[in-house]
Amino acid sequence: MALKRISLNGEDFDISYEIINKESKKDLIILHGWGANKELMRNSFRSGLKDYRHIYIDLPGFGKSSNDYVLDVYKYKKIINTFLYEINSSKDVIMGHSYGGKVATLLNPSILVLLSTAGIIEEKKLRTKVKIRLSKVLNIFGLKKITKLFRSKDVNTMSENMYETFKNAISEDLSEDFKNFNNKAFIFWGEKDSATSLSSGKKIASLIKNSEFTSYDGDHFFFLKYNNEIMKRLENGIL
Repeated sequence: MALKRISLNGEDFDISYEIINKESKKDLIILHGWGANKELMRNSFRSGLKDYRHIYIDLPGFGKSSNDYVLDVYKYKKIINTFLYEINSSKDVIMGHSYGGKVATLLNPSILVLLSTAGIIEEKKLRTKVKIRLSKVLNIFGLKKITKLFRSKDVNTMSENMYETFKNAISEDLSEDFKNFNNKAFIFWGEKDSATSLSSGKKIASLIKNSEFTSYDGDHFFFLKYNNEIMKRLENGIL
């Protein structure tokens, strides 16, 4: 594990990362989803695509990477783009799970690999809509502390800047960005995914013209079970 400080528009970030197959000439960059870290991705994919230099990154605010600011996916893209430049990485293949898939898409790699990626706005449940509406009303009256009662436990443990970043994350529609991606894309999905629905995966596949879509019997973290199948499919399609 290594740590590299980068500066972007006067803001500093310490980025935690790990490189495997250091002598390889092509790069495979792997980005985790919201609330996860590079170790989850490394443990799943380190044994595949051995002709590539694997670069596992903790996104700012997760794992061992720092973040003291309110970010959105476009800022994450700029941060990771700067980081990759600083470590002299080429964007040959970039894989992203969930939120990491959004960042991966914006980085515009030669080959994009998406795992149950976020970025398609889905209809919220009625209960969620009521919570959001009530929180907005309480904020208007200066009762921000009370709104924390309506947050789920995992969200309530976030720092305030990461909570604001989270609110940005769930409202980001990347439909146009998917549509404008013109390189090759491999899209993998869990058929029982309740975080990013199968229909969202099929929509992304329809938006990215040069894409292949594959689904598996699993949830949002389906790749933990099907990691070997995914890597074999990539090897057959890339090498």
